[in-house]
Amino acid sequence: MARKSLLRGDTLPLIRRLWRDWMRPHAKVLMLVLVLVALVSGATGLYPVLIKAAFDAFAARDATAILLAPLFVVAVTSVKGFSLLALTILTNRVVTKIEADMQTALYGHMIDADIAQIGRESPAALTQRFTTDFLFIKEALTRLSTVFLREVTTIIALVAAMIWIDPVLTLVAGLTVPFIAWPIEKIGRKLRRVAISTQEQTGQMASLITESLAGTRIAKTYSLEGYLKGKAARTFDEIRRLKMKAANARGRLDPLLEAGGGFAVAAVLVLIGQRIVSGGSTVGDFTGFVSALILAAQPIRALGNLNAIVQEAAAALQRTFDVMDEAPQITDRPGAKALVVQGGEIRFAGLGFSYAQDGAAALDHVDLVVEAGRTTALVGRSGSGKSTLLSLVPRLYDATRGAVLIDGQDVRDVTLASLRSAIAVVSQEVVLFDDTVRANIAFGRPGATEAEIVEAAKAAAAHDFIMRMPEGYDTVVGTGGGRLSGGERQRVSLARAFLKDAPILLLDEATSALDSESERLVQDAIRRLMRGRTTLVIAHRLSTVRDADKIVVMEAGRVVETGPHETLIGKGGTYARLHRLQLSEDGDLPTAVAR
Repeated sequence: MARKSLLRGDTLPLIRRLWRDWMRPHAKVLMLVLVLVALVSGATGLYPVLIKAAFDAFAARDATAILLAPLFVVAVTSVKGFSLLALTILTNRVVTKIEADMQTALYGHMIDADIAQIGRESPAALTQRFTTDFLFIKEALTRLSTVFLREVTTIIALVAAMIWIDPVLTLVAGLTVPFIAWPIEKIGRKLRRVAISTQEQTGQMASLITESLAGTRIAKTYSLEGYLKGKAARTFDEIRRLKMKAANARGRLDPLLEAGGGFAVAAVLVLIGQRIVSGGSTVGDFTGFVSALILAAQPIRALGNLNAIVQEAAAALQRTFDVMDEAPQITDRPGAKALVVQGGEIRFAGLGFSYAQDGAAALDHVDLVVEAGRTTALVGRSGSGKSTLLSLVPRLYDATRGAVLIDGQDVRDVTLASLRSAIAVVSQEVVLFDDTVRANIAFGRPGATEAEIVEAAKAAAAHDFIMRMPEGYDTVVGTGGGRLSGGERQRVSLARAFLKDAPILLLDEATSALDSESERLVQDAIRRLMRGRTTLVIAHRLSTVRDADKIVVMEAGRVVETGPHETLIGKGGTYARLHRLQLSEDGDLPTAVAR
């Protein structure tokens, strides 16, 4: 996220939005919180009044007042104590609910976001938003709901007591406030800038750790430990530097507040001392007013520190709202209708696509027809546009020129739900969730019966190995399917596609990373899956697509050749050169070529 957007505006609009969107639904509970805050603050405001009355009673030797004073103190402190307990419980309940609601909304927005939007940041940096950023937000919510309200009302109650005791002294003490408020606000602005940089660096740190730990094998093979340690040390040191800067800024608040309070007390002592000497004030006035002034110092200090916390949370809120405010571009158009699949023909008409507005074209004037019910293979060197073309069919991206049509219907004019329900995808990068085998297959068609799930697993040659596992279909596959082998993961993925039973099938070389035995099983399952479906397959190994109805050769985002295997070999063009190159790299491969 650009730093400019984080520095735009001030804190108040963020707090207003936080109230409007997330706190207002809990208004009833927050009103009860406000009542408890008023009780706590009112009890605190009574302290100096009780002290003044007690000292005046001592001076007057009033036996009844002396007897009642301790009882009043016990009553006031009991009300304050129980109110504080209830305030803590209610605040924690409402703050954790708001935090969970915001995290749910942020996660939902990220899941609904465009691929391009999510791809701008690493998964670790995005995850960090749900941890570090929300720690700041939760802390600020808690402080705003309790500390801010409590301390503000406490200060009001104490100021009221001070005015009741001596209005002139109250005015004198208040003259120090402007001299304290300005530097506090300046420190708050600095803390917000530092907080933004710290949160960005923390996201980079999370990305670095995730990336380096995931690539441990490569790091050790290439002896990159020193490089990674150095890079991590620099990142950690930068975060340390920023944290020190924030801590030093926060550290300036306490002496500033302490000195300001000292000046106020000193001025009061001078004036009230003269009055007592002249008989204009009593010792009770002195003790009551100074007690109120000292009691007010703590909430004033708390508010000064609260500004620092709020500024750090404001940076986190701005980052969160920036993500939430970025509307996805790939949505249903007004009046979009459900896709009606008759045969499943896919037509790319004058297609052009660029990943960035001013970037190079990933696809350029692609005109291609994928016949209904037949298999079309895309071949070409890496970066030729094969994966991009495949991604445009389910609208993971939208074409920047031309159109993708299914049975004559522009995919941008139909609903996303109906479009994607008509498409099954099987990729070499299998995505399994940390759930049971049954659940991972059932994602193909939520609500499928047990018999349908088992039938799909059998079609994908997965049933036998599933039943050999201790818990069968109830086996949890682990993060990313880590408890299964590569071939087993791929067959579970195929079972999901069989269960979906979509008329259009997109394959991204689903067997390229498998051993020979797993490849044979998966290839057999894929052939069964392809029957009667419109299939568009990316082939990295040309030997696997020689039987395709049409082979499309791509170079630099363009279609350069089309035709069946034998015809393209006979032309002696790009496909024939690629074919010869792979044969020379792999050897004769008589079995593979004969397929």
